[in-house]
Amino acid sequence: MTFTLSDWILYTMWSVLGLLIINFLISFFKAFWAGSFDPDFALGYLKDVLYYVLPLNIILTLRPIDPTSWILVSLYFILALAVILHYLWDIKKKFK
Repeated sequence: MTFTLSDWILYTMWSVLGLLIINFLISFFKAFWAGSFDPDFALGYLKDVLYYVLPLNIILTLRPIDPTSWILVSLYFILALAVILHYLWDIKKKFK
């Protein structure tokens, strides 16, 4: 485990995807055990991938054209932190 910028970018994406999967599994098991399982709820998580994860990847692919080489990386970390907090708060709401 190293602490270079590219490693932090990778760890951040892992945490975003990990929290997305944890949130999905919690919702899946709660709906399944309550007997209200509907396969359409998975479409919401596909939308999350489209609305949250894909823009983060697009920001990373635009990094080579950034003249300062830190604006898009800073934007990536700010937006990824917002997504992480969104999922943490959503997971916390599910346990209340």
